[in-house]
Amino acid sequence: MPRQVDHDERRRRLTGALLRIASTRGLQAVSMREIAAEAGVSLRVVQYYFTNKQALLESGLTELGARMHRRFQQRTEGAAGELTTRGVFAAVLGVAVPFDEQSKLDSMAWTAYYTAALTDPALAAVGLTLPNALEDFLTVRLAAAQQAGEIAPDRDPRIEVAGLLALANGLTSSVLSGQRSHAAATEIIGYHLDRLFDRTAEGRGRQDGVR
Repeated sequence: MPRQVDHDERRRRLTGALLRIASTRGLQAVSMREIAAEAGVSLRVVQYYFTNKQALLESGLTELGARMHRRFQQRTEGAAGELTTRGVFAAVLGVAVPFDEQSKLDSMAWTAYYTAALTDPALAAVGLTLPNALEDFLTVRLAAAQQAGEIAPDRDPRIEVAGLLALANGLTSSVLSGQRSHAAATEIIGYHLDRLFDRTAEGRGRQDGVR
């Protein structure tokens, strides 16, 4: 009997090879042949699962988004109904900033996509899907928190969210460059969240329900 092939696992393997190349050499180094070599398979295998390079690049973006979501779930595991709106923001922004070797590599891959998208409108359109969805999600949460009296009524939820995400992006660059540590970046994020939610840092972990 021929050996059964796990097609989902093989796609993940090829996508993982793509992201390893992107995080260390940039998207300009990505090709079907390079991915085949990185994954240890034939070029024909790559072409079987991904009809063109665009489809392969899109799979990388999907996987990066999935990895961030898994980190968020791990960060908030056990919080359940105890997770406050501020806790959601602390968790999302906390995992957006790299904190270990793998998250640093993923941030480098994100940077590679961003750089390539500046001159590739098709890639830019796809690449904005996750950032826009994240901004929408956080804006809805913050608007609900405002209705519940958790933040001041004169705050603009969309602008506040956009500013916090821009802050996280800037802190990511400073962590990757070695300018500051993840702990220092987290402190800066906490400072801005305290001002938004008008709370002191005391008891933050217990109130947010974030480990």
